[in-house]
Amino acid sequence: MGNDSIDFSLTNIWRSWYKFKVGKKRTRNLEIFTYYLENNLFDIYKELNKKSYRHGAYCFFTTTDNKRRKISVAGIKDRIIHRLAYEYLVVIFDKSFQYDAWSCRKNKGLLGAIERTQQFARAYQNCYVWRADIKKFFDNVDHRVLLRALKRKINDDNAFWLLCEIIASFGQDNSRERERERVKGLPIGNLTSQIFANIYLNELDRFVKHTQKPKAYLRYGDDFVIFDNNLEKTKQIRENVISFINKKLKLEINRRNSDFIFRAKSGIKFLGAEIYPRGRKLNKRNKNRIKARLNIKNVSSYHGLVKKHQPKKLRELNWQIKGIINNDRI
Repeated sequence: MGNDSIDFSLTNIWRSWYKFKVGKKRTRNLEIFTYYLENNLFDIYKELNKKSYRHGAYCFFTTTDNKRRKISVAGIKDRIIHRLAYEYLVVIFDKSFQYDAWSCRKNKGLLGAIERTQQFARAYQNCYVWRADIKKFFDNVDHRVLLRALKRKINDDNAFWLLCEIIASFGQDNSRERERERVKGLPIGNLTSQIFANIYLNELDRFVKHTQKPKAYLRYGDDFVIFDNNLEKTKQIRENVISFINKKLKLEINRRNSDFIFRAKSGIKFLGAEIYPRGRKLNKRNKNRIKARLNIKNVSSYHGLVKKHQPKKLRELNWQIKGIINNDRI
């Protein structure tokens, strides 16, 4: 599969455009791009096939959802190309990912990861648990490590050229300091950044599953949890994983959240939920976040999350969601 060539045809560029525009808000930039659509897509076709494409600048804004994050938004033309690259990478890499990598994959996601963690907590409630996450993952992704991981499965020169251009695009500003740091970092906000993260951390998944052999392991984004029935072995796994992350992935564990090992039956604070063998609930931050952000556009997503976490404290929020749904039907 590593010999598959990337498709720079007009047909595939049109397909990427249609996938990109699904659910997008109508903005002035999108209206202008659509008005000259055929010319714009043909320009993409020419630039990709001549290898003259250069990634444009990003727009930046900050969100404070669960934590303060700097979001980087590429231009419309670049995001269409990101979509094309993403679809190419998914076909090649997704089947090589471990089953229990749950972020940004078809038929998986946050709720599935929480439910799977609870399955582990129920099955291994007397086991020891180490829950950890990686410190500022997207800011510290090492481009050389990522490119080596890509190169192992991609032999097509056109594909590799395009992926190098996308990866190097982050930090292409007028700062000499940023220029020196360009070997690190991926922008939060790119579609490709999500699959790059899974490709990068697949190295960690394989290391844990095949060399450490814990009872259970699950990763969502850069958060992961490990179960084992032996305390000393769990401690050794922790040290081995930290060493692997430092030396092989050139990253660091977030020590503030990752120092403790505990029994599964005492509850696991993971992915915005408190997970127990026989129940779970959203943490206070997540409940407040849902209350603050709830509207008709996101109500279906939040309704599914709340429906699966129904202790008495969430009853009021569930009525709020149902009220929004019923008002929209009137």
